[in-house]
Amino acid sequence: MYTSPPDEPNCVKSKSKKKNKKTTEVAEEEENAENDAEVVATGTCLNEPNGSESKLKDKKKRLLKKAEKADKQGVCYLSRIPPHMDHVKLRHILSQFGDIQRIFLAPEDSSAPVSTKRSRSARDQAYSEGWVEFKNKSIAKRVANMLNGEQIGGKKRSSFYYDLWNIKYLSKFKWDDLTEELALKKAIREQKIALELSAAKRERDLYLSKVDKSRALNAIEERLKKKQKIQQDSGQVAKVIRHFPQTKPITVNTKESKPGLSDDVLDAVFGGS
Repeated sequence: MYTSPPDEPNCVKSKSKKKNKKTTEVAEEEENAENDAEVVATGTCLNEPNGSESKLKDKKKRLLKKAEKADKQGVCYLSRIPPHMDHVKLRHILSQFGDIQRIFLAPEDSSAPVSTKRSRSARDQAYSEGWVEFKNKSIAKRVANMLNGEQIGGKKRSSFYYDLWNIKYLSKFKWDDLTEELALKKAIREQKIALELSAAKRERDLYLSKVDKSRALNAIEERLKKKQKIQQDSGQVAKVIRHFPQTKPITVNTKESKPGLSDDVLDAVFGGS
């Protein structure tokens, strides 16, 4: 009785299984490579953080850099700005002593009284006070100590040649504090304007209502005058008074109306004869 050798088909099966494993492994590697290529093309990776997280980190870094720069910067305050001086001329003068970042000049109030002819001629470009931000706080402090109370100088034909510097270094003061203060002043000013406008609106409405009432009364008076004039032109017409007949009220005699006691009842009570 013939039987097939048992080892031959098992070997063939094992070889085929190994080939299938290799082919599946190659296919998986190719799929992983394709996925990696897609990830690289889109700019994201599974191990790396998301795009929003990277943006937040970049924003934090920028804010930290700005905070570091703000700590190094210094602000000087000018309590008086000479006439005919603007931010361009001020930057040109103060930039000789150090690098300047920002300048803010507060315009003069238009309701303020004008004292001199020179200030009146420069009314449109006059400034009341100003702030100057230096790149380095040590330079700002040195400039304030050096220039405060000194003559501005420059060209002799300039209008502010003989004016004096009124400058002071503001310690622990940052430009953000100035912007917050300006925003607060602006909000207060807008609130005042809103209150004034509402009060003016109420007064206007009251005035218009009174005007309407006066117009109505004048129209009534005019109509009455026209009627009187028509009556005078057509002749005096007697006023008609209508009389309606009325019944007279019934007068009741009080004595008769009262019930009286008869003599027989009185005799029975008092025992009369």
